[in-house]
Amino acid sequence: AFSGCSGLTSVTIPDSVTSIGDRAFQDCSSLTSVTIPDSVTEIYNYAFYGCSSLTSVTIPDSVTEICYCAFSGCRSLTSVTIGNSVKYIENYAFDGCSGLTSVTIGNSVTFIDSEAFRGCSSLTRVYCKAIVPPIIVNNTFDKVSATATLYVPTGCKAAYAAATEWSKFKTIEETQF
Repeated sequence: AFSGCSGLTSVTIPDSVTSIGDRAFQDCSSLTSVTIPDSVTEIYNYAFYGCSSLTSVTIPDSVTEICYCAFSGCRSLTSVTIGNSVKYIENYAFDGCSGLTSVTIGNSVTFIDSEAFRGCSSLTRVYCKAIVPPIIVNNTFDKVSATATLYVPTGCKAAYAAATEWSKFKTIEETQF
């Protein structure tokens, strides 16, 4: 719909929209902000791929899935908050978001696919609200777990430390969400 609109700087998606389709805002290189309403339930493949000026995103509680490469290449993105209804984060969802310093993962996520946060070299804080550690694969947080601090719900540190891939985080701290 707006793919390649290099002059687009901000978007407020109307409440009547229920999904953000494949490549809807791909390569909108000047897009700095987007407001995603509670009516949206899915963010599809490459939806915001290459939006290199996008700085922060809040994914509402209504969204249940963040699809393949949805935010890949958003290198100015510094923070992401993933709503509490998201259950699945697909491959490469935030791949190449080299400016990302903080991500908050909602409490309903059960699976984060391979390389979802690959190339997020500035990531220092991962907040995961899920009481049961979501399933992740060996490269979900490629080269991030050695330097980032993982924050988990109070009383859940042992479960994350025992979970094969989550245990790769050198620092795991409990916090009240």
